[in-house]
Amino acid sequence: MDPEKVGVPRLELEAVIGFNGHVVSGLRVHPDREHLIYPLGCTVILKRIKDGKQEFLHGHTNNVSCIAVSRCGSYIASGQVNYMGFKASAIIWDFAKRTIYTQLLLHKAKVEALAFSPNNKYLVTLGGQDDGSIVIWNVETKQAICGSPASTPSAGHCLTVIYSNTNSNVFVSAGSGTLRVWELDLANRKIRPMECQMGKLKRIVKCLAISEDDKYIYCGTTSGDIVKINLKTGLLSEYGPAKTKYSLGVNVLRILKSGDLLVGSGSGTFTVCSKTHFKTLKEVQLEKGVTSIAFRVEGQQFFVGTEAAQMYRFSFDDFKAELISTSHNTGIKDIAICPGTSELFATCSEEDIRLWHIDKPKELLRITVPNMTCNSVDFMIDGHSIISAWNDGKIRAFAPESGRIMLVIHNAHRMGVTALAGTRSCKRIISGGGEGQVRVWELHSGGGHRLLETMKEHKAGVNCIKIKSDDKECVTASSDGACIIWDIVRFASLQMVIANTLFRTVCYHPEEYQLITSGTDRKVTYWDVHDGTAIRELEGSQSGAINGLHISQDGKHFVTGGDDKLVKVWDYMEGSVTHIGIAHGGNITSIKLCSNNSTLVSTSADGAILRWKFPHPPSS
Repeated sequence: MDPEKVGVPRLELEAVIGFNGHVVSGLRVHPDREHLIYPLGCTVILKRIKDGKQEFLHGHTNNVSCIAVSRCGSYIASGQVNYMGFKASAIIWDFAKRTIYTQLLLHKAKVEALAFSPNNKYLVTLGGQDDGSIVIWNVETKQAICGSPASTPSAGHCLTVIYSNTNSNVFVSAGSGTLRVWELDLANRKIRPMECQMGKLKRIVKCLAISEDDKYIYCGTTSGDIVKINLKTGLLSEYGPAKTKYSLGVNVLRILKSGDLLVGSGSGTFTVCSKTHFKTLKEVQLEKGVTSIAFRVEGQQFFVGTEAAQMYRFSFDDFKAELISTSHNTGIKDIAICPGTSELFATCSEEDIRLWHIDKPKELLRITVPNMTCNSVDFMIDGHSIISAWNDGKIRAFAPESGRIMLVIHNAHRMGVTALAGTRSCKRIISGGGEGQVRVWELHSGGGHRLLETMKEHKAGVNCIKIKSDDKECVTASSDGACIIWDIVRFASLQMVIANTLFRTVCYHPEEYQLITSGTDRKVTYWDVHDGTAIRELEGSQSGAINGLHISQDGKHFVTGGDDKLVKVWDYMEGSVTHIGIAHGGNITSIKLCSNNSTLVSTSADGAILRWKFPHPPSS
C-alpha cells in the first residue's frame, strides 16, 4: 500500500531512541552549535543539544548511508542505500525550513559518501560499489555539472570523499588501492583526477582529513596506520605510527587547530596523536569502534559516536568521556509496557534488557546476560518483576528498580524459551519453547517455582502467548500454522485455529469473544474464540510478514508493523487503515500501545525505538 497514493494520513512521530552508529561520520554538529544531526533508519534527526528536543527530516525510502552539512549551515545533505537495480537518492535539505530542497537521483544502489564545497556552491556525491561514480552537483541550480568513474578499473572501489578547505574546485577521493586529488574544470564541465603515489604501500583508505592550510591529506587505513600525502604533488610524506598500529583499522580522523589528530579506531581506541610520527598523546578506550567525531567548539568540546550506537560528549582539557545517549545496536526482539502506567517500557535485544522512560529517550536500567539472547520480555501485572525468555532455555525474573535477579527457572525449554506471559494473579508464568511445548509454572512466595503441566500439541516454536483476563485460558501462536486456546485450569486444548502461515502474534479482543492474528501470509485474521472459525481476513501488508500486533483497550483500533517497515493503525470494525507511520529503516519487530491510548511504541531489526502519537484518543 502506497500511503501517498491512497491519501492515508501520516502518524506523527514524537521521539526516537537510537542512532545508526555504523554510518561513518554520521554524527555531525550543525554550525549553529545548537543541533546534533544523525541518521536512524530512513530518517535524519535534528536534536537540540540544550534540551534534547528532536525534529525529523522524512524523505528517504531506505536506510540513510551518509550525511554532510554545508559550512554556512543552510543545507544538510544525506544519501541512502537502495535495492539492487534501483537508483539511490541523495537529498539536500533546507535546514531553516526543515524541508527537502532538492532530490538528486543518479547513483545506483547506494550513495557511499558526500561533501559540500567550502563556498557551499557544490556538492560531490560518491556512488557505492555497484555504481562506482563521482558526480559534482550545482547546489543553486540543483543540476549535475559532471561525473566520472571514481577509480581506475584496476583499483578497488572508492569509499570516501572530502572537499578541500579553501578551494571549491579541489576534492579528494580514496578507497581500496585508490587515492585521487580531483580538480573541477567548470568551463569544460569536467573533473580531472591526479593519482597520488604511495610508493610500495598497498592500503585500503577508510577515512580522510585535510590540514587547514590544504597542504596535506591524512588517510586512515584498514591496516591501522595513518598515511600523510602532499596534496599539491600527490607524493607520500610519511606514515605511522611506527610501533603500535590501531587495532581493527582507523575509522575516522579529525585535525585539531594545533595540527594534531583525533583518531577513532575500529576497536574503540580514541586518541589524540601528534602530527609528526603520529605518536599517541592522549588515549581513552570506548566500548565499540569509533565511527564519528564532531566538533562543537574547536579545542573545547566535541561529540563521538560509536558502532554500539552510543554518543559521548568530550571535554578537550581532561579528555574524559561523558555518555550522553545509548540505544540498542542490534535487532530488538520484544517490547513490554509496564501495566497500570504508561511511563515505563522495556525492550530486549541480544544480550540485554533495557528499561526506558516513555517521555525521555534515556535508558533507566540495563540488565545484561553475556553471550545469551533474550527472545521475549514482559512485566508482571503488579510491576514487581520483569520476566524474560532466553535462548539458553532459562526463564529469568529481575527487579525493575535494581535489575537484581529474583528467579531463574533452569531447563524451562529444551530448544530455548521463545515466548512467555504472566498471569494477573502473578502466581503463574506460561512459557513456550522452540520445540513447541507450552508449560505452566507456579511461583511460590518465597521465590521458588514448580512445573504444573507441559502441553504438547504444537509442532514448531511458540512465538506469542496471551492470557485471558480471568487467568483460566490462554492462547498460543506458533510457526506450525496453528493457534491453540488452552484451558490452564484443566491443562487441555479447547480450540485450535489453523491457517497456511507461520503465526507471529495473536491478541484477544478486550471483550474476549474474538482473536486477531497475523503472520507470514501478510494477513490479519479475526477468529471466533468459541468455535475457531475465521470471521474476517484483511490484507495487512503488500510485502512481508506482520510481526507485531496490538489492540487498544477500548477494542476500537489495533496497530500492526512488519517487514514492510510501516506502522499501521486500523479501525477494528471497518477493517481499514486510518493512519500510517513511515520512519523505520529496518523490519518492524514489535509494536505496543500504551494503556492510556495516547502513545504507540514500535521497534525494529536495526535497533531503533520509535514513539508515535496515537491518533485516536480513548473514548470516555
